[in-house]
Amino acid sequence: MFHVATAGLFTGLSLIVAIGAQNAFVLRQGIRREHVGTVVATCAISDVVLIAAGVAGVGALVDRSGRLLDVVTWAGAAFLIWYGVTSLLRARHPAGLTAEAASPGRVAAKALALTWLNPHVYLDTVLLLGSVAATHGSPGRWWFGLGACLGSLIWFSSLGFGARLLAPLLARPRAWQIVDVIVACTMFAVAAMLLLG
Repeated sequence: MFHVATAGLFTGLSLIVAIGAQNAFVLRQGIRREHVGTVVATCAISDVVLIAAGVAGVGALVDRSGRLLDVVTWAGAAFLIWYGVTSLLRARHPAGLTAEAASPGRVAAKALALTWLNPHVYLDTVLLLGSVAATHGSPGRWWFGLGACLGSLIWFSSLGFGARLLAPLLARPRAWQIVDVIVACTMFAVAAMLLLG
């Protein structure tokens, strides 16, 4: 089951690494060194809850229907391919990330809003990770989910607490271009595994 957990780890990381409002906020707070622990904990715990919901709900539903598993597999692969293409298109016109002021009294509320009000979070954690987890069967899906949760904890901790070190690098558009290309390649690889496995 270690290989299933590893697949969950890398799939979770590849989905979460793509820059978005949530990651940008964590990164900005890390660069500014303001309430980093609160932001990291809020985002990571929220992700763990959403991933668990996806693995439990979608995984259990798909486990009961072979035909639904086929539909979910094809839909998941299509989404991954779309996500990869989007990352490649974003890599064509990269932009740097700079820090901006944030109100210290509203940091936790903003982190919660950026997490729970973002429809992409549900697509990534509940639907996509839950669907991919379901392809690993009943016990395997929880190992996959554990790996994805670990990926989320690693990512948010690294992003928030390592932001100070990454600030000069992440200000360059070229760095985000490389990140987007890596995300695209990973998405295509996971889609291929879904379709061929």
